Amino acid sequence: MTLNRRNFLKATGALAGTIALGGLTACKKRQPAEAWPGFKYAMCNESMRELSWAKQCQIIAEAGYAGVEIAAFTLVQQNISELNAARRTSLVNDMRTVGIECVGLHWLLAPPPQGLHFTTPDAAVREKTVQYVRDLVDFCSDLGGTVMVFGSPKQRNAEGITVAEAKKYYAQGLATVADYAQSRGVQILIEPLDRSQTDVINTLAEAKAIIDEINHPAIQTMFDFHNTPDETEPFDVLVKEYYPYIKHIHVQEMDGKHLGQGDAVNQFVKTFQLLKDLQYDNWISLEVFDFTPGGATIADESMAVLKQIEAKLI
Repeated sequence: MTLNRRNFLKATGALAGTIALGGLTACKKRQPAEAWPGFKYAMCNESMRELSWAKQCQIIAEAGYAGVEIAAFTLVQQNISELNAARRTSLVNDMRTVGIECVGLHWLLAPPPQGLHFTTPDAAVREKTVQYVRDLVDFCSDLGGTVMVFGSPKQRNAEGITVAEAKKYYAQGLATVADYAQSRGVQILIEPLDRSQTDVINTLAEAKAIIDEINHPAIQTMFDFHNTPDETEPFDVLVKEYYPYIKHIHVQEMDGKHLGQGDAVNQFVKTFQLLKDLQYDNWISLEVFDFTPGGATIADESMAVLKQIEAKLI
């Protein structure tokens, strides 16, 4: 380029501006890093099933949770088809009124309806069950949920067949609904459950084997502190190893009671720190199995512990 007067003035002007800007930048204090927003907490609703849906949502919101995870059986008398479009809209409106959202579903096959089984050798029952999972995908999506946690231990146990055969049927059933789930924006998450609950998929390694076999983005897994008795590694090691597949987390005391009744405030810190370091931004849901204290107490006391755990993180 010929260095004529115009180019010279542009060049020297740019240089002077850069020097001046650099000086100003050097004088400025370093901007603080963006504040960590915290985890997204939800609460499972079955501990309050005797209350109206609106009241359940109110309790969850007032305790500081941002979402609700729904056990569909708590809302129906016979099956999910009872909840027509108008009722589903009403459920969504009740959530929106108090400022929470639907995370997704769990306890997918717990009755009602009766007679569902995902791994039975009875092909007709399997077909009926797979169709119900498809119906639940619609319900989940209609409410704005994005995950369906497949626990349901009694409905996936090996019935008169080997565990290997049951796993084969389990994988086939999930593969059948995978495309449809994806089309509705839903992921179905295999929940490892220890041998005291089921004989089909007891560890994250077994869940991953099914995920790899199906090889579909709509089929993933989740982590539940309570369901780790058959694992051989600490919580944080498990989460780190299987993190690419973990799309959801359940939390409670190790005996299934709500947070604050045991030592979760100390036991879980290392794992929560790892989740923060990994920038985990999916949901952490409170799921408990002792409903005796009542929904409000469970919600409030557990949230207090979650905040105590967060306060320990760096």
